[in-house]
Amino acid sequence: MSELVQPREIMPLRSVVLGCGAYLPSRIVTNEELAAKVDTSDEWIVQRTGIRQRHVAAEGEFTSDLALAAARKAIGHAGITVDELDLVIVATATPDNTFPATATKVQHKLGMKRGFAFDVQAVCSGFVYALGVADSFIKTGQAKTALVIGAETFSRILDWNDRQTCVLFGDGAGAVVLRGEETAERGILSTHLHSEGEHYELLHVDGGPSSTGTVGHLRMEGRKVFVHAVQRLAEVVDEALAAQKLTARDIDWLVPHQANKRIIDGVGKKLALDPRQVVVTVDRHANTSAASIPLALAEAVHDGRIKRGDLVLLEAMGGGFTWGSALVRW
Repeated sequence: MSELVQPREIMPLRSVVLGCGAYLPSRIVTNEELAAKVDTSDEWIVQRTGIRQRHVAAEGEFTSDLALAAARKAIGHAGITVDELDLVIVATATPDNTFPATATKVQHKLGMKRGFAFDVQAVCSGFVYALGVADSFIKTGQAKTALVIGAETFSRILDWNDRQTCVLFGDGAGAVVLRGEETAERGILSTHLHSEGEHYELLHVDGGPSSTGTVGHLRMEGRKVFVHAVQRLAEVVDEALAAQKLTARDIDWLVPHQANKRIIDGVGKKLALDPRQVVVTVDRHANTSAASIPLALAEAVHDGRIKRGDLVLLEAMGGGFTWGSALVRW
């Protein structure tokens, strides 16, 4: 009698992070340099935000250039070729042009001749949104390998005479390569996305092709944004943990959106995390919007802090209001 064939255990299809990359423009603008131009000081900025400096793109250096540099590093770190990519998503609120998508320029400059590319616009939540979109495409079989990028040149939409906003933001790009694998051991466990459009005026750009025909400048009611951020980020963190039947004690690393050190500290304390478990780059990068999480993630991966098997929690909130979280087993 032939032996019974044991059924193969069915593993979930998950989006595994194969590699990370980051790029920051070479020019650094310190608080002292800004204090020479607007009514502010290093002490005022650091006390309220934790920011000490930011990177600013050079003249003629576009969002697509930053995205491309980060993408190439992520592809190299992943150990794949461009020909293996099926999908490119660029999360950005500062595209090169109104259209076409900045992602298509990155696709072309990479030499990618197949697959598809598009942008996602959710401001500072953009990278988490893009992760969720890419994860969905992978799980439905429309893509196997995806390049997800957060890239911004916020310096181009700042009013450099407005001390309330010009001190807060910087330019940069970060990227990850995802691949669908049948595994229960690692990958994106879940993403959780939300928006609340009634508050869009609290954090917006006062221009656009349909309204003013201009790019416009960033405008923000900082205190109201702060209050909403603390509340919504706490909610979406709890949602992510509950969805996976986990607790804060299971988290190895928190990689938050880098907007304000006080908000970051607040989320870390709520989770009872050791400050050393929270990845912080806001002091050196400022708020790079959709680029902030992948920039921080790449730093912590490449310096060895985040290791195989670690549970990593990502969370962000941005204009819209949009907010979201993702749980990733590294």
